[in-house]
Amino acid sequence: MGPLAPDAPAAPAVRKDRRALRAVARWAAVVTVFGALGAGTAVGITRMERTDVPGLATESDGRWAYPELTRPPLPTGRPGPLAADNPAGAHYADLRGLLLPAPEGATEDKALRGDDGWLARKDFLAVYGSAKDRTEVGQALTDYGLRHIAARGWTTPDGTRTGVYLLQFDTGEVADEIFEDFTEYDSPVHALRGASGTEYDEGFPSAAALEGVRRFAYDEAKPYGPEQVRQAYVVCGDVVGLVVQSRKGEAADVPFQQTVLLQSQLLG
Repeated sequence: MGPLAPDAPAAPAVRKDRRALRAVARWAAVVTVFGALGAGTAVGITRMERTDVPGLATESDGRWAYPELTRPPLPTGRPGPLAADNPAGAHYADLRGLLLPAPEGATEDKALRGDDGWLARKDFLAVYGSAKDRTEVGQALTDYGLRHIAARGWTTPDGTRTGVYLLQFDTGEVADEIFEDFTEYDSPVHALRGASGTEYDEGFPSAAALEGVRRFAYDEAKPYGPEQVRQAYVVCGDVVGLVVQSRKGEAADVPFQQTVLLQSQLLG
């Protein structure tokens, strides 16, 4: 699975330079974090030793216990999103089946299930803090031809709240464009609720690169508000994902990293 952006240079001054930075990051050296995952096979991280995963080093690191993860089967004759014969990067598997399940002991947020597993656009836009951001994001989703949104959310016993949103577009090229419009190196373009001040998450393991998946992870800048809010945008093929995690006081880094990496692996 493909490279996630390694440590990058200082934020570029103009947008075209930022695109050049992303082109470099896209072809950065790959570090193999997880074993290959085929349709219908289990994701290996729930069975791996913590020392096998960058940033997840010790038995007491707070990693969550996820159920065994599998991808939904592909329709007969259809390739995976990273296959050479799938230039559009299309995810032919049901997007709802590519959502990361809640970890053991968590309470699922049923409101994010939406109708038939599809989340309404207005409900997704509610994650953004200001009316201006909600309007701009909503217009971008229209301009880029959003097909649908699948989402899942949960709260763990320690009070950590997680939301995972998968947005599907017509092609990987379109998804790449909106991903670049939503992300800057030092902070996301649009602020989430409760996270008006954000910065690049320097603590996210740069070695945790998955082939075919790009990622920008952000942390709320100190001092935190009532909750610490962490967020990450990922893109793989025709899907852009947003993972949001927050907790009163402080949100632990390991569950956030684990959640982002597992969701990324399911997409790839």
